[in-house]
Amino acid sequence: MLPADAPFALCLTHDVDRPYKTYQSLAFALSERSPSHLRALLPGANPYWQFESIAELEADLGVRSAFYVLNEPSLFATRPPGEWASVENLVEHAGRYDVTDDELVGVLRTLDEGGWEIGVHGSFHTDSDPDRLAVEKATLESLLGHEVAGCRQHHLKLGPSTWRVQRDLGFRYDASLGSRSSVGFLHGYDPIVPFDDEFVVFPLTGMEVAFPDPGTDFSAAAAACEALVDEAAANEAVGTVLWHPRYFNEAEFPGYRRLYRHLVEYALASDGWVGPPGELYEWLVQHERLPLGRQE
Repeated sequence: MLPADAPFALCLTHDVDRPYKTYQSLAFALSERSPSHLRALLPGANPYWQFESIAELEADLGVRSAFYVLNEPSLFATRPPGEWASVENLVEHAGRYDVTDDELVGVLRTLDEGGWEIGVHGSFHTDSDPDRLAVEKATLESLLGHEVAGCRQHHLKLGPSTWRVQRDLGFRYDASLGSRSSVGFLHGYDPIVPFDDEFVVFPLTGMEVAFPDPGTDFSAAAAACEALVDEAAANEAVGTVLWHPRYFNEAEFPGYRRLYRHLVEYALASDGWVGPPGELYEWLVQHERLPLGRQE
């Protein structure tokens, strides 16, 4: 049973990887031979800052979602010198942002006060670094003034002990288990309880880039969204979708904002419960509806 006797639940999430378009502008301008990308470097131009736009869209639909905030450490301060020249590390750390920046803290607090969930987007190495994950959790909680419930690891990167570390640090749930390339209930229709207690895993059912490109074929993308919802409704499932904030920038990612709205509207029209994982988690615990004994 789900809230309001809904036949299924759809959790809405956003990973805040890069709220500022920085090095990407030059990279895209060179690779695509399109200097138009350089406009993002002008003062006041910030196409990846989509917090207010997302909140307006969701408020219009009467729903809320979760934002997972990335707090990456400095590559040069935290990794050994032998890793500094790694292309993977340089790309991974380029464009990192300051989670304590006043503008960002202000918008996160506004979202938090408005009913949106704010969680931790565990940085690249925290799948095996509990001390760093603890710092990221404590920092975000100090900015918000309360504990946070949820975590999703950057790049969905899970190690053999990540869930246990998250639980021991006080997280109530993880939302990292899933695929960047496939859409569907790859890990079953229920949340997973890996330790047979109140720590829960909400598997990722669909990331925006795994759907057909709505800018090329919106009908195919919409049909894939509808099929996902229909499968959820037929199986009393709990699904989770991820839309990175930059994909709400229609100039660079045409169709994805429209597709997100279509997905949410179709889920609501199908009588599903739609909202952030943290809110669903609280309901499941309060009503003793966790699928205890069903483990991954």
